[in-house]
Amino acid sequence: MNQLQLFLPCAAGVEGFLADEVHQTTGLTGNDLLTGRGGVLLRASWRDALLLNLHSRLTQRVLVQLAHQPYRSENDLYEIASGVAWEIWFTPRQTFKVEVTAQHSPLTSLNFAGLRIKDAVADRFRAKSGVRPDVNTQWPDVRVHLHLTTEHATVYIDTSGEPLFKRGWREDKGDAPLKETLAAAMIAASGWDPHGDTPLPLYDPCCGSGTIAIEAAQIACRIAPGQRRRFAFEKLLPFQAHVWSAIKNEAESEEQESPVPIFGSDVAHRMVDFAQRNAERAGVAGAVQLRGGDALQRMPPSETPGVMLLNPPYGERIAAAGTAGSNAAERARAGTVGREAAQTEDGGEFFSQLAAHWKKNYAGWQAWMLTPDLKLPGKMRLKESRRVPMWNGPIECRLFRFDMVKGAVRAPRAAPPAADAG
Repeated sequence: MNQLQLFLPCAAGVEGFLADEVHQTTGLTGNDLLTGRGGVLLRASWRDALLLNLHSRLTQRVLVQLAHQPYRSENDLYEIASGVAWEIWFTPRQTFKVEVTAQHSPLTSLNFAGLRIKDAVADRFRAKSGVRPDVNTQWPDVRVHLHLTTEHATVYIDTSGEPLFKRGWREDKGDAPLKETLAAAMIAASGWDPHGDTPLPLYDPCCGSGTIAIEAAQIACRIAPGQRRRFAFEKLLPFQAHVWSAIKNEAESEEQESPVPIFGSDVAHRMVDFAQRNAERAGVAGAVQLRGGDALQRMPPSETPGVMLLNPPYGERIAAAGTAGSNAAERARAGTVGREAAQTEDGGEFFSQLAAHWKKNYAGWQAWMLTPDLKLPGKMRLKESRRVPMWNGPIECRLFRFDMVKGAVRAPRAAPPAADAG
């Protein structure tokens, strides 16, 4: 178990930040750590796999690669999986599940491909011990992953179980919540460092259920993201409880109070209540200051300029509640969960008002906004200083950075005068 091939999948655009995080967590560099498309590959130990599950904020899960071979048919997949020593990973008394993903695979049925892997695992156990493990598709003890490309099949065993964005603290959430891994990626891309020489305050003025602010607070308090959840590796045969306890105790001993203030606000008071309860479960209730209030009216939460980091509402979410919406009061009385509203369907009015408010009151602040709207700078009539490509699931987004300088927002161009009919 001292030399494993691990694959850490992540959202597109996050690979470089994940590689930096792996280096900080494990110390691995060079040929032992390779950045690939959609994830990071590394040669590491079993202990490193445990460390990454506990400490990684950016990967979706930690997979151990057990086979990587060319294939042409489902029978090839059976042979590949039959050659894996499953008996060193789990016992026939445990349940398992096979999950299949593919990119340009020539096979016609991924379900049948998964079935052949399942048969190979079960048949190997029966040949070795006379007993076949059962399949449990809902709550398996062990998850086996098969990934198919045009020519190669890769078989993994999953050490994480539930995806790692499920930190174990978010029970209250609103519509279309931001995944914790993506919130952490936004923080990494912004360069915000609460432990640097001159740490800056952080503020999310559209905080929803608090994901960005809570993730930032855990970073500031050095709380490991996996400290409050369980993992699939706890049911695998290489697991040693005393080793895992020592790793968790070491992480817990590094926890501290936040060296910098962190703020969040939302127009929907119900969402602020959700965020507060989530912060308590995440162990950072004392590190985050959460308030209700419209982003178009909230003044800076600190005298020192800092970093604003937000995933602003867009599409249906933008028509929720707030002074920018013509029917905001009615929606507020109805208890609608959401964020600030716009007077136009695409949010142009909201974003131009937000930019004007920031330029008037937030001079010196950085504002980082994640959005799928590539025309957002034009709507805000601001010039971005950086744009970082980042994917929110299947949605291609950009993380824009705007540097707030006091002054008026450019007025939109006036329509040309109509031609004289005479």
